[in-house]
Formats: sequence, structure tokens, C-alpha cells
Amino acid sequence: VQLQACGGGLVQAGGSLRLSCAASGRTFSSYVMGWFRQAPGEEREFVAAISWRGGSTYYADSVKGRFTISRDNAKNTVYLQMNSLKPEDMAVYYCAADRGWSPSSPKWDYWGQGTLVTVSS
Repeated sequence: VQLQACGGGLVQAGGSLRLSCAASGRTFSSYVMGWFRQAPGEEREFVAAISWRGGSTYYADSVKGRFTISRDNAKNTVYLQMNSLKPEDMAVYYCAADRGWSPSSPKWDYWGQGTLVTVSS
């Protein structure tokens, strides 16, 4: 599976962005999809995950209530809607795919390239 993330950019605090991650191949629905982020000087951290058909989602406490993960299996795409952005949300965001459901584990099968989200205060 190849993953291509996009949608990052510069936004003011309190604003919104939607990230997208398109996957190659015909087996998209076989994968749990997730988003991670890495801020400068920090370790990569889990943000959100969604199950194979979208019936279950899981969020880091830091984004719960502000971010929403969704997927469209017909389009082989997973989204991350980010609202009420804060300066501490600024990071490179990565999408990831895994066949199993272990959302907060750092060991996912496939990773996309990152997309940078910058939040100005």
C-alpha cells in the first residue's frame, strides 16, 4: 500500500484544516487507517484511527472533540478534519495503514510521507 497525504498548510489558531490521505491498491478496506504527528524535537505521536469500514474511531486525548477522522472506501481515502486548531497542534502529520486494530501502537505496516501543519498564534 502506498499512501499520499496532503492538505497541510498555514492556519491561524482557532481555524480549521482537512487533511487527506489517498491509498493505492484495491484492498483499502482491509486496513485500519490512522493519523500520527511529529512536532520538531518531539517523538511521533498517535492522533486518530479508524476501523476498516469506519464503524469505530479512536482519538488521542489531546485532539478529542476537535479532530474527526473519517474514510471513504470507495475513494481509497482517509480524512482528518481538524477544528479549533491550537499552536501545539503544529507538526508534520502522517497517515498510516495497518491490517490489525492496535490504534495507539507506533508499529503500523505502512506510512505515508508527511504533510506540514503550521498554526500561528
